[in-house]
Amino acid sequence: MPDITLRREVPEDEAFLLKLYCSTRAEEMAAWGWPPVQQEAFLKMQFNGQRHSYRSQFPEAERHIVLFQTDPIGRLLLSKSQNEITLVDIALLPQHRCHGIGTTLLHDLLVEATNSNRKVRLQVLKSNPAQHLYTRLGFSTINEDELYFQMEWTPQVRPEPPAL
Repeated sequence: MPDITLRREVPEDEAFLLKLYCSTRAEEMAAWGWPPVQQEAFLKMQFNGQRHSYRSQFPEAERHIVLFQTDPIGRLLLSKSQNEITLVDIALLPQHRCHGIGTTLLHDLLVEATNSNRKVRLQVLKSNPAQHLYTRLGFSTINEDELYFQMEWTPQVRPEPPAL
């Protein structure tokens, strides 16, 4: 996708990242029926907690903003070691989901993993529909708990371009 690029996250992305985080929790918040002020306070607290957790668990992570042309539409967090790449987080604004963007980003990641002979690991909520995309791309569940699947992709052959 020629109009999709990545750039490094910068401090000025904070407001966008909060908006993106809130968009990933919108359905859940609507179901709780909380007033908007309470939702906003809760989501900001959760956003700050997630950022702190990611920064302490993955201090060396590559933090990318996904751009459509020049507009920020998502983020991609990757932690890379000699033997594996951990997909810490990938998120897109709702209007950019289900258009092949995530598939393209993941395909590029799998090509990088193949070229460097590294596994790709991730954790996904069991309720997240993205788990089906990961399975379709060749990820296998290697462990699970009550909330999450831990998945892994191992390079064997060069991945085929995604069918869009």
